[in-house]
Amino acid sequence: MGSGPGDPELITVKGKQYVEQADVIIYAGSLVNPTILSWAKHNAEIHDSSSLTLNEIVEIMVKSADEGKLVARLKSGDGGIYGALLEEMWALEASGIPFEIVPGITAAIAAASVLPSELTIPKISQSVIITRASLRVPMKGSLRDYAHHVKEGATMVIYTGVHIIEKVIDQLREGGLDDSVPVAVVYRATWTNQKIVKGTIGDIVQKVKKEKIYRDSVIIVGISANPDIVKNEVRSSVYDPSHNHSYRPWKVKEDD
Repeated sequence: MGSGPGDPELITVKGKQYVEQADVIIYAGSLVNPTILSWAKHNAEIHDSSSLTLNEIVEIMVKSADEGKLVARLKSGDGGIYGALLEEMWALEASGIPFEIVPGITAAIAAASVLPSELTIPKISQSVIITRASLRVPMKGSLRDYAHHVKEGATMVIYTGVHIIEKVIDQLREGGLDDSVPVAVVYRATWTNQKIVKGTIGDIVQKVKKEKIYRDSVIIVGISANPDIVKNEVRSSVYDPSHNHSYRPWKVKEDD
C-alpha cells in the first residue's frame, strides 16, 4: 500500500482506512512518516521493515494472514515505483494469500507540486521519464541513454541519485545536455523539512552540496524544473476557446 510522499494527509482515504483497521502493520521505517502509525489500533502489531529481509517480511505477512489477521504493508510513495512490490506480491500469490494493492502519490508528483510545476507542459514537454541512478545496484540503461529525450522535450525525474549527483550530471552531459538545461532537486517533498534547490546542469552540483543534501531527494531535469522560462509559450488546447472537442463545440462569435 502506498503511504504517500511524506505529508500524512497525502495518503489515500482507502489507505488510511486500512491503517486504522489493520491487525498487523509492516512499514518502511526509513521512509514512511511515523505520524501515519498513530492511526493504528492500540493493539496493532507493528514491524519496521527497514532492517528486515524479503523472506522475513513475507513470513510475517503469510503467518498473520493465516491467523485471520488483516495486514497493511506500508511503502513510501507508491509501491509501483521502486517499491519492490512484485517480489512480495508473487510470494503472497504462491502462498494463496489474497491481497489488494492500494496506490499512493509518488515522490515525482509530490516534488512537482511543491516546486510548483507540472511534469507535462502543454506543447513543450509531453513525456515523462522516471528513472534512477545507482552506484551498486545494476540496472539496464543509464542516464546518458535517456538524456537526449530531454533535448526533445521530455521531463526526466531521477530517483536515488542525489548522493552521487556529480555522476548524474556527468552522465547527462555525456548524453548531450548542455549547462543551460534547468534542474531542480527536491529533498523530502511535502515533509516539514523539505528543501528545494533550483539551478541548471552547470551549477546544480555546487548548490546541492552547499545545502548538504545527500539522500531522500528526486532530481527533475528539463523545462519542468523551471517552467517560467517558457511562460509566454504555454497555452493548453483543452481550454483554448479556438479549440473544440467533444465536451465543448466551437465558440462562435455573435457577428459570425
